[in-house]
Amino acid sequence: MAKEIQNPLLQVEDLKHYFPIKKGFRQKVVAYVKAVDGVSFYVNKGETIGLVGESGSGKTTVGRCITRLYAPTSGSIKFETADGIADLVGLNKKEMKPIRRDIQMLFQDPNSSLDARMRVGEIVAEPLQIHGIGSKHEQQERVEELLEKVGLGADAVSRFPHQFSGGQRQRIGVARALCLEPKLVICDEPVSALDVSVQAQVLNLLIDLQGDLGLTYVFIAHDLSVVEYISDRIMVMYLGRIVESAETSKIFNRPIHPYTEALLNAIPRRSASGHRERTILYGEVPSPVNPPPGCVFHPRCKYVQEVCKAEIPLLGPYGSDPQTAVACHRADELDLQPFL
Repeated sequence: MAKEIQNPLLQVEDLKHYFPIKKGFRQKVVAYVKAVDGVSFYVNKGETIGLVGESGSGKTTVGRCITRLYAPTSGSIKFETADGIADLVGLNKKEMKPIRRDIQMLFQDPNSSLDARMRVGEIVAEPLQIHGIGSKHEQQERVEELLEKVGLGADAVSRFPHQFSGGQRQRIGVARALCLEPKLVICDEPVSALDVSVQAQVLNLLIDLQGDLGLTYVFIAHDLSVVEYISDRIMVMYLGRIVESAETSKIFNRPIHPYTEALLNAIPRRSASGHRERTILYGEVPSPVNPPPGCVFHPRCKYVQEVCKAEIPLLGPYGSDPQTAVACHRADELDLQPFL
């Protein structure tokens, strides 16, 4: 696939992560859940990549592989460290520890990701203590500075998470993720558990912090309207594979893959004017234990032909833009509906 890598911070190549299924007294491996099945992409410094798809598409597993919360089955995850490019897949826990300062994760549900028994100051300061950074006084100053930066105020230090609203708890999660001054933040559905009005506040906070601190985001979501607001480029995942990748505006104005068209159709229209034919997806995402032959999307695709059932479409460049890629046999033939 042709690429326009301007200033890469992260490069993922042919990433696979299979979960073993074990049965019997001896726990024999009888099959594998192919959660991520050959994913490749890059992230330039200072940009935001949106990773979207239905539940079960593998997007969260990609994020957890990048942070090495999961050990990938195969592939490479190359990250720019202070000492040069490192392939995270080949590193052990000791070798990963200093790199974890540069890669942090913002989790989906602040209710479960924040320890209810710890005060906010302790939660935010914990990464500093684990990495042995600064004295207690310096750590306290850093925590208060971060809480001010995320809009909570230094007086939040002595309070417990349950004393805050959902949006405020997510701001605590943001402060904790930024405590070690990371280069890359993996945002795993960070606003999906929040009310719509609060979602906008948290998204605006992430955008402001990116501008102030020079952060790079991989933003995982199932809602295209959310990633449209914050992302420079969007990658669409289905059943462990990327089926389309392009700049955000091109995804919305000229979808190439039928699955992308269906996701766009699921977004409520901003205006009641105009008419468009709804693209309705029937059925569920197939099992990643036994994915369908050929194109994994073909059982739900209204444009399916025999070639789709027999041959796996490879993700490849589309048109003259090197940042646009699609995995569809009929990409050149179809004229799909944009988001109106």
